[in-house]
Amino acid sequence: MQAKLQIKKGLAVGIPIMLGYFPIAVTYGVIAQQAGLSLLELTSMSVLVYAGAAQFMGTNMLAIGAGSIEIILATFVLNFRHFVLSLSFMHRARAFPLRWKALLAMGLTDESFSVASTQPKALQEDKGYYFYIALFTGAYLSWITGSFLGGIVGDIMPSSISQSLGIALYAMFIALLVPAIKSNVRYGLIACLAMLLNYGFSKIWQEGWSIVLATVTASFLGIFLIRRED
Repeated sequence: MQAKLQIKKGLAVGIPIMLGYFPIAVTYGVIAQQAGLSLLELTSMSVLVYAGAAQFMGTNMLAIGAGSIEIILATFVLNFRHFVLSLSFMHRARAFPLRWKALLAMGLTDESFSVASTQPKALQEDKGYYFYIALFTGAYLSWITGSFLGGIVGDIMPSSISQSLGIALYAMFIALLVPAIKSNVRYGLIACLAMLLNYGFSKIWQEGWSIVLATVTASFLGIFLIRRED
């Protein structure tokens, strides 16, 4: 009974995430289908990668002909923040059995971490890990379902409309960047530096590598910029 109660509570708390993920996932599915990915490929990316910004970026890099190594490196840099999120959450959930912590770590996203952070009571409750499993699983299934439907809709959607959805890629990164800038304007400077470096590098290297090098270089220089302020 306690496990069922925790699952119900987790699903209820996760409804806003599910509603938010679904339209973005549909947009990803449409863009990925238009970029040449099959329904199986784009859905498998959501199942195995499950990282919105990284999937949008990876799809864009595939469309411009970037290689697998370039995409893997760019995704690693972009998603490095998840190491921090996982360490923070696992520290709070240190009382949970190891098998549950492993599953929870795989389901963490920016949004699910934020919501989970506002629900600390479940950490102390009996079988509280079921609460977080339900919260994370609901968001996960919403993303996969939206991706799958987007891939289907992409086949019948006019190209003029599907091409306009490409703005979702930029909207996704802006949504990630704006909260950081509000807390520290220097994050905005780092983002601008990355754009300038990418423009310069693109004159020398292929576009895929220029994205990777610009991201890594700007992130490295940003460490000193933020540290100097501290």
